[in-house]
Amino acid sequence: MDKLRALRYLVVSAHQQSFSGAARQLGVSTAAVAKLVAALERDLGVVLFERTARGLLATAAGTRYLQACQPALETLTEADEDMRAGGARPKGTLVVGVQQVVARGCLAAALPRFHSRHPEVELDVRDVLTVTEETASAVDVMVVLGWPKIDQMVQRRIGAGRFVVAASPAYWAANGMPRRPSDLMQHCCMSIRNVEGMVMDAWAFSRGSEQESVNVKGWLTASNAQRDVVLELALRGHCIVRLLDWANRSDFLTGALVPALTDWESPEVPPVSLVYRPRMSRVPRARAFLDFMTDLFRDIDAGRDRHLRATERPTWQRRPYPRASLAYKGGA
Repeated sequence: MDKLRALRYLVVSAHQQSFSGAARQLGVSTAAVAKLVAALERDLGVVLFERTARGLLATAAGTRYLQACQPALETLTEADEDMRAGGARPKGTLVVGVQQVVARGCLAAALPRFHSRHPEVELDVRDVLTVTEETASAVDVMVVLGWPKIDQMVQRRIGAGRFVVAASPAYWAANGMPRRPSDLMQHCCMSIRNVEGMVMDAWAFSRGSEQESVNVKGWLTASNAQRDVVLELALRGHCIVRLLDWANRSDFLTGALVPALTDWESPEVPPVSLVYRPRMSRVPRARAFLDFMTDLFRDIDAGRDRHLRATERPTWQRRPYPRASLAYKGGA
């Protein structure tokens, strides 16, 4: 039995919670993965996985064995990558976890440039709903909007997002454009539920020493995964939407969406961060992607009228309110 290969198959199977998922990631057959893991179980004389209808679950013995083997495998992988790194062109598969707002807002349009620079790197892009240590460990690099707190991971801030209130020219023509944030209470403003389940119906603004928070109302709330529904309604003239300034840039450039309250700023500026295990920065394909994303958001910031600095996590977001408006009412 190839013990090293069996250990690799075991670790990937545990992360994927299935032999078939591990096989896809490893580029081998499901039977090959199952056969080698079974051989490892026979060699050790223990059952490492429980086979259930929902997938593979590590047994108590399997969990202990994985915890003991993982550091050694990571050290070996790191040594292999260091040896290959010297003068080598980045190549191989890089698994990237990304939230939809980042993927659709700016990443998709930029990826062809990354491919032209690094044609031997294959990207495996996966959707990320919640940012946890478990989801971060299942990918090579994660691109995150917000304030993640994940121990044992590098968190490199590369940019920030500015909130913009906008609607279509038809909506403004029919309903008038607000002069100050409080005027939004007279408008249809659609809300989005964030990945933690909070409805973002409190829109905060600042202008000099002035501070306003408006509890907006609309007839639809969309989950984070369905945020494009809100955007489509705004483009069709049915509502006002709050977007990040680097999201849907083409709609702003063509005039399909027109921003309002441009003399006001949001006091909450979420950062954009790269989250990854420390060793990944020494892997050529990962380093190429980290550098590319850093340059991408540097260019985005350079296109603004002033440098945008991300703020720290708002105090009220640390509590599980169902709606942001309740959080503002309750205070910090």
